[in-house]
Amino acid sequence: MQLSFQLVKRYGDAGAEEVRRISRPEPGSVRVSVAGVELFDGWQLLAGGRLVFDEAPPIGAAVRAGYAFDVPVRFASDRLDVSLSGVRSGEAPSVPLVEVRE
Repeated sequence: MQLSFQLVKRYGDAGAEEVRRISRPEPGSVRVSVAGVELFDGWQLLAGGRLVFDEAPPIGAAVRAGYAFDVPVRFASDRLDVSLSGVRSGEAPSVPLVEVRE
């Protein structure tokens, strides 16, 4: 019986599905259900996006979670072009970012 589950986000169709491991969920946003019934206790969220139950869910029961999460990113370049065309105003029309995969 399984007590621990990694949070993931699934994208795409069954044949071409992409699975993203979620390591930075916003703790206050996490909601958990087992077999379609929301659980308000009996589980905890550990660092790295691991969900651990006090008692294992029944075998074959769907374990689902809803949550907001953060995605680590970095600047795509070492330089940022900024225009200071007016007094006390600035413009940075595009700030390219790249996702950092963990």
